[in-house]
Amino acid sequence: MTNGKPVPDYPQTGLPKATSNPHPALTGATILPFGADPQEEVRMKKTTFLGTLAATTVLAGAAFAGTLDDVKARGELLCGSNPGLTGFAAPDANGEYQGFDAALCKAIAAAVLGDASKVKFVPLSGEVRFTALASGEVDVLIRNSTWTYSRDTDLKLDFVGVNYYDGQGFMVKKDLGVSSAKELDGATVCIQTGTTTELNLADFFKQNNISYTPVTVVDDSEAQRNYLAGTCDAFTTDASGLAASRSSFPDPENHIILPEIISKEPLGPAVRHGDNQWGDVVRWTLNALLVAEEKGITKANLEEVAASTNDPEVKRLLGLEGDMGKMTGLDNEAFKRAIAANGNYGEIFEANIGSSTPIGLARGLNALWTQGGLQYAAPFR
Repeated sequence: MTNGKPVPDYPQTGLPKATSNPHPALTGATILPFGADPQEEVRMKKTTFLGTLAATTVLAGAAFAGTLDDVKARGELLCGSNPGLTGFAAPDANGEYQGFDAALCKAIAAAVLGDASKVKFVPLSGEVRFTALASGEVDVLIRNSTWTYSRDTDLKLDFVGVNYYDGQGFMVKKDLGVSSAKELDGATVCIQTGTTTELNLADFFKQNNISYTPVTVVDDSEAQRNYLAGTCDAFTTDASGLAASRSSFPDPENHIILPEIISKEPLGPAVRHGDNQWGDVVRWTLNALLVAEEKGITKANLEEVAASTNDPEVKRLLGLEGDMGKMTGLDNEAFKRAIAANGNYGEIFEANIGSSTPIGLARGLNALWTQGGLQYAAPFR
């Protein structure tokens, strides 16, 4: 979804092409002595580059390697979260964070610390969230964030899984009288700055030869206020976020989400590059919730299954056989506690954003692979 910094799309610069044989002083090339092998320059530059890259990677990895130990020593998980997106992560009447993403934070705390309540939710805007993760202000970022190439490589983040397959959509008021995003020519559109949605929006309007005026905002709450006040004709973000926002409106029936989905938005938890053990903990906690749903393990029947199962994978998952937890620096009942915190993946989905909630999202792509969806956990083996 959104980004801590604008995600570059690296447009053409429009500068004139270089001549076929530019002077080396203008290109930064090394001027070799007469008779020298020109390939030597390539080898020298490559060796220098790889050495620098290796050193940089080692330093980056060393800077925050050991997050698992830090969390254990602190006795609290610092989870970067949305400041307030209904159904995903938002404080309730008692100030306690609830929601689909919040539940994954709690499952990780239960696995690592033995207590799902040992989480400090750190609300982060789209513009600062990745900086907060990179600097160590938070241990993990679970904030409806899209896994993209540049975030994975240029920002040095590791997305360890996808907890929600999404896509960008548009919401308008019914009285605007449009039924397709292609009818929004000349519209004003509320859009969060520095986001993948901002770039997707520009691409969509350009491809369809229509124009728009952006109304830039810093977060969902500001977008909602502007949209409801009529400052913008349309509001665009991830379709799940639109449904979540609409559910909080005083008149949700007067707002429609248009049918076009204009992008792929795989949302998931992110950790820092170079801390593989911590990445494994977060990844396999998410996988544990998915495997639990596959195997029919719920919060209600967890203890009964543990006492009676003959399924070898379930035994490994619940710490009855093998050393699955110890392999990641946890105890062997870690993933059992993660399931006990809020139930399996399907239970968490239905309780927070599913068809029986005001948000009303169908499982769709987020159904298990056995039910026609994309959610597929690697095996506990």
